[in-house]
Amino acid sequence: MLVALIPAYNPIDSLPTYVKALTETPLFAQVIVINDGSDAASHPIFEQLSQFEKVTLLTHAVNQGKGAALKTGFNRVILKFPEAAGVITIDADGQHQFADACAVGEQLLAHPKTLILGARQFDQKTPLRSAAGNFLTRHLLKWITGLSLFDTQSGLRGIPTSMLKDLLNIESNGYEFELDMLMQAGRLGFSIQEVPIQTIYLNHNEHSSFRPLVDSLKIYFVLFRFTLIAVLSALLDYAIFIGVYYGIGHSVFIALVCSRVGSITFNYLNVRKFAFKAARTQHRKTLPKYLLLACCSGFGAYGLITCFMTLLHWHVIAAKIIAEIIMFVVNFFIQRDLIFKK
Repeated sequence: MLVALIPAYNPIDSLPTYVKALTETPLFAQVIVINDGSDAASHPIFEQLSQFEKVTLLTHAVNQGKGAALKTGFNRVILKFPEAAGVITIDADGQHQFADACAVGEQLLAHPKTLILGARQFDQKTPLRSAAGNFLTRHLLKWITGLSLFDTQSGLRGIPTSMLKDLLNIESNGYEFELDMLMQAGRLGFSIQEVPIQTIYLNHNEHSSFRPLVDSLKIYFVLFRFTLIAVLSALLDYAIFIGVYYGIGHSVFIALVCSRVGSITFNYLNVRKFAFKAARTQHRKTLPKYLLLACCSGFGAYGLITCFMTLLHWHVIAAKIIAEIIMFVVNFFIQRDLIFKK
């Protein structure tokens, strides 16, 4: 059995018709609708929904965000429908065809340990903000996490019940929650499969509550956590390096060692907790590998700085900046794929 979950904030008027169709198919044992603090004008829609059999209506007193609404629904499924194979999340703005929701559900039943994504097919009719946002996000996601997906922002998803408890631990509550979900799936070892679906935008997607600037920044901030920590670590590294270099006799090696000790301590603790969300992983599994990488990275940076200064006659600061940029890219992929993979 499956449960359909619809987070709704000021939904379109045809939502009851759509929900009625879901209740009439044997594929879904229950439909859960979350009224995420909608305006009073939407109350008749939810009143109508509350009268349907097989429909559970849950309400937030105020708008808390799509991620919060989804987590409210996940919690309900865990408590009341633990025997369900999974949850099919559907947007309330008319973007998802009934047939596509059923197709995602059938795919989840066939692959109960897989996160199923309904992948929209973008063309000339797609609003620019949607096409551009998805293009940028999917390429950043591939670079940051290694996940190669066509549609990273689709709200039509088939989620295994065994994954729900871990999703409740995600801190984000807005649209960025759906991106965090993809990264969490990778960390938990769930495979991700995409199912092609129709792309529907009613009146240029005017019913969507997605705010292009604000919500995109939240989504991209999730992707840039590693970079942000790296920048802060670099600032600390430079401060120590310059202080030691000019304070004890212009020794590149000593200055580099001192700056590394301070920066790698800061970087390890924060990357482990905030960037790769590996705080539950024991230090004995990650720290030795991280320290080995830090040592190799330090010698690599030292070698690059020395070469730049000797062969190209660069100033020490310029040489260090270029060397650290190179090592940053190398370090990221090693940490992503070897040290904090889980």
